[in-house]
Amino acid sequence: MNDVPSIPRDPEATKSRILDAALDVFANKGYHDARLDEIVEESHTSKGAIYFHFPNKERLFLALVDQFADLLERRVTEAITQQEAGMARVRVALETCLDTFGRYRRPAKLLLVQAVGLGAAFENKRNEINNRFARLIETYLQEAIAVGDIAPVDTEVVAYAWMGAMYGVIIRWVYTGEPEPPRILQTLLPVLLRSVGFEEDGD
Repeated sequence: MNDVPSIPRDPEATKSRILDAALDVFANKGYHDARLDEIVEESHTSKGAIYFHFPNKERLFLALVDQFADLLERRVTEAITQQEAGMARVRVALETCLDTFGRYRRPAKLLLVQAVGLGAAFENKRNEINNRFARLIETYLQEAIAVGDIAPVDTEVVAYAWMGAMYGVIIRWVYTGEPEPPRILQTLLPVLLRSVGFEEDGD
């Protein structure tokens, strides 16, 4: 019975090691060329441990995408709690999104580049996350309208347009390393804010 995988003593610690190792392997090899054996070796676990947490390679990859999305949302929500409702929250949410992508290039590459063209499950996940963050930005825009910081606009369209603009420059950065995240932040953020009639220099 030695071939029967035992339940790990600390399942969450093992799961975390597997995800960390999978991130390295997927980022270096790409989804199709990554092998579970490589993830086993990198994580110092076993195939049984991987299958205990993830039924297949696809679910492991999607779990990494979810992990990054959760991190991004957590950083945004933590950052805006220190701001009053209005454009201050919108600005901080955008800053945090761009900063997080800049700090976490490998998971950003998985989400924005490697998940493209892998099939319906991956596209559905990308769309789900895109919708999730567009709705988050839309909420803060609606708050800004409610407190009078900006005039009424179609917040849904604006939120998706902003997401598209951010994705465009971040994907280029993931591929080429340029423009660097601070440059993206300094240039893109004022453009997005001005697109809804908000000027920060007037204070």
